[in-house]
Amino acid sequence: MSGIRDRPLGGQLTSTPDSSEPTPQDEFSRMLDRVLLGGAPSPELRPVRVSSAVDEVSDRLLTAIAVGDFLPGERLPVERELTRLLRVSRPTVREAVGRLQAVGVIEIRRGRNGGAFVRDSWTESSAAAVRRTLLPRWEQFEQLFDLRGLVEGMVAATAARRRRPEDLEPMRDALTAYLSARNPREEQDADSAFHQSVCTATRNPQITMLSRDLLARISLGFPVEPWGKGERSHFHQGGEDHKALYEAIAAGEPERAEEIARNHFTISADMIRDVLARVRATEPS
Repeated sequence: MSGIRDRPLGGQLTSTPDSSEPTPQDEFSRMLDRVLLGGAPSPELRPVRVSSAVDEVSDRLLTAIAVGDFLPGERLPVERELTRLLRVSRPTVREAVGRLQAVGVIEIRRGRNGGAFVRDSWTESSAAAVRRTLLPRWEQFEQLFDLRGLVEGMVAATAARRRRPEDLEPMRDALTAYLSARNPREEQDADSAFHQSVCTATRNPQITMLSRDLLARISLGFPVEPWGKGERSHFHQGGEDHKALYEAIAAGEPERAEEIARNHFTISADMIRDVLARVRATEPS
């Protein structure tokens, strides 16, 4: 058995052995919860009974795949990493992954380059999992979407004020990689690299941590930007936004950078709303 207990899913991403002291990230996560929820625990942060942990991990993985955190053909994080991200035991992760294999969402490949690979983003099991995962928490998700737009606007404005010449090269490289991406996986990687370079230009690791924490919260515990189904309209809008944001930061225009970033991060929120709308459309009238 792992030395990590099944803990509440969601919240901060780092897990610690049972005997460890709370980390600064844990304290930050609790502080953010208080700001968002007035001190009341949200449904996503209530203690999960051990008997229900497998159910919730399975649902969360199915929903993460449905919204495009993990794309068809992509390998899921390894068991050890899933244990760390979701703060549950290895047997819980193992059983949850087995359920996804049983319903045909993933396939297990053996060997040196093996692992759990996504086969399809949507099966008959997906709608129920999305409904159970998103609907009870939807008010909190909308709060998080709003907060994320405000925070990422602040990140961009700060980068525009503080960026140095050496900060611009990784932004340009990531922008070039995004515009020349050949598939959704490359797009997603380049998008992540671009926004990481913007965070780095703020020269404040606490800002980077805040940005990453909010990303993980809207992505069901995974620090991966939702990517929908790789719609080209989203890709095109993302590319235009990235170019405009780079230009504003390079020119040292914080107000323009803030506005672009706030609008840009509605893309991810809209992708998640689209998935929930698809589920609602299948409900009996």
